[in-house]
Amino acid sequence: MDTSVLSEKVLVLNRSWVAVNVATVRRALTLVYQEAARIVAPEDYSTFDFEGWVEASQAAKAEARRIHSATFSMCVPEVIVLGGFNGRFSKEVRFSRRNIFERDDNTCQYCGRKFDRNELTLDHVVPRSRGGASTWTNIVLACLKCNMRKGNRVPQETNMKLQRKPLKPQWATRVGVKLGRSWKPSWERFLEEAYWDVELSK
Repeated sequence: MDTSVLSEKVLVLNRSWVAVNVATVRRALTLVYQEAARIVAPEDYSTFDFEGWVEASQAAKAEARRIHSATFSMCVPEVIVLGGFNGRFSKEVRFSRRNIFERDDNTCQYCGRKFDRNELTLDHVVPRSRGGASTWTNIVLACLKCNMRKGNRVPQETNMKLQRKPLKPQWATRVGVKLGRSWKPSWERFLEEAYWDVELSK
């Protein structure tokens, strides 16, 4: 089987057709083969089991992306719907350097300019030496110049102002993951529904 597409992303819907996760093509096909999920056709939202999808793929356009094996060819699935699961996957956003860079969009939170990653540092808004903790709400990206200017002080002491208040990312509103380049047009309807269906803070 052609393995080059097996690491691509597939949107996962729960039994109520609400987007809850993103999986690899390999994982999605495993779920479909085990009859735990069905593939959703993006044109009319009809669903197929594994054999049905192989058969339906024969009538697909020639330019459709395909997975080839020695015995069959099938279109690469983009959306699957689970047969039993009807909840949501709870995904905690990991407190990591990578996610801080993602949250702040490679932008110094003091001067507002965008930089290459190697020109940015992690700055404690309230310095550790003054009781500041390493948390989502106390760490921001700062360029080298702004970091040097701020030094071991709080922003107010240097007449510096944060571009925005640092918060923990709420990526759960986009099915618990940051979709980035994996987003596909066929997902749009389901992601819009996930957006409107998400529970609001009280």
